[in-house]
Amino acid sequence: MTEKVENSNDIKFVLKDSWSIRPCSVYKDEYDDCTSIKARFHQYFIHGESIDCTQWHNDFRNCVQYEESKGNDLTAGQAVINSEEERRLIRFKGHYGNTVWKKRKHPPEDWSKPLPDWLEKRYENSYLSLKMETESKIPKLEDEKQYCLIM
Repeated sequence: MTEKVENSNDIKFVLKDSWSIRPCSVYKDEYDDCTSIKARFHQYFIHGESIDCTQWHNDFRNCVQYEESKGNDLTAGQAVINSEEERRLIRFKGHYGNTVWKKRKHPPEDWSKPLPDWLEKRYENSYLSLKMETESKIPKLEDEKQYCLIM
């Protein structure tokens, strides 16, 4: 949950998953977007009712409290981390609950085998093959310098 970090005479506790805390402006923007007229119309169209946006507001307040305390308010920081974790679990619910597809641990052994002849013949005059041919004919200069020009 927390790790103890010692710098000279200061002892500071760092939250384990503090990397998951976004900039506070993101939570404010998400709350503003969630409560906008356009979003409310979309929510009503998709869900049949307005969605509760208070979690975005709570995350914003906790984030600001955590940032203003320079990371010393561990309860506010942990509240934001817990909210992010819950949001992530909801987002990946379909992925974790998948019982149709078998998840691979590694790619198939023959993933890089050549295409069958009929498929090679089908794509021999495609845009991609023509593009590759023309690029291979252009000589490459080894010491060619590239410049970025903004006009």
